[in-house]
Amino acid sequence: MKIPFFMKTILCFGDSNTWGWDPVAAAQSSAPVRHPHAVRWPGVLRNHLGAGFHIIEEGQSGRTTVHDDPLEGSRNGRVYLEPCLESHQPLDLVVMMLGTNDLKTRFGLPAGDVALGVEALVKIIQRSKSGPQGQPPQVLLIAPPAVGDLSHLPALSDKFARATEKSLQLPELYRQVAQSHGCAFLDGQLHTRPSALDGLHLEAAEHDRLGQAVAEMISKLNGLNK
Repeated sequence: MKIPFFMKTILCFGDSNTWGWDPVAAAQSSAPVRHPHAVRWPGVLRNHLGAGFHIIEEGQSGRTTVHDDPLEGSRNGRVYLEPCLESHQPLDLVVMMLGTNDLKTRFGLPAGDVALGVEALVKIIQRSKSGPQGQPPQVLLIAPPAVGDLSHLPALSDKFARATEKSLQLPELYRQVAQSHGCAFLDGQLHTRPSALDGLHLEAAEHDRLGQAVAEMISKLNGLNK
C-alpha cells in the first residue's frame, strides 16, 4: 500500500469508551478487557478514512475533564492534555469525547458543570500551537453516550447516582459549547447505546456505528476532507 507523503493527524482524546473497554469480555474477567484495535471506534475511523490519515488513540479509563479523582488518581484530563498535544504535534484535528466520569457521585456535579469542564479543555486546545505551522488544531467535540440502566448493579448505581438523567442533558450543553467556540459537534447519543451489561461501555456494534459517524463528520470539515 502506498503511503501518502502528507497525512492528516487526528488525536482521539477520551475515556474508557475511547480506550475500548469491552463490557462483554470484561463481564467474564477479573480485569478490564479491551476491544481489538480494528473494533474500537478510533480503529473504525482509521479504516473509513484510509491511508491519508494517522489516528492517535488517547483513551484512559476513568478520565475526567478537569477534576482530580480522590480515589483513582491521575485521571485529570486537563493535566494531561497540554503535554499530550505537544507530544503529538502537529495535529490537524482533536476529537474529544469526555464527561461520563464527571458524572460520578463523588464529584457531585450538575450537567452544566460537566460542560464547563469540556469547555476548559476546548480552550486549551484552541490556545495551543499544536496544529500545523504553529496554529491550533481543529476540534470535534462529541457528546458521550448516555448512561444506561444501572439498577441491576447496586454498587455502580451508587457510584453514578442520577448519572443517566444528567447524561441526557449533555448533548445540548456540548452543542452550545461547540457553537460558542467554533468547534464541530457530534451527538454521540444519536449513534450509540450503552451495553445492558454495565450501562456505561460500548459493545462492538456501537463502536462501529460511532466510528462511521465520526468519519462522516470529518469528511465534511474544511481542510480535512479528501
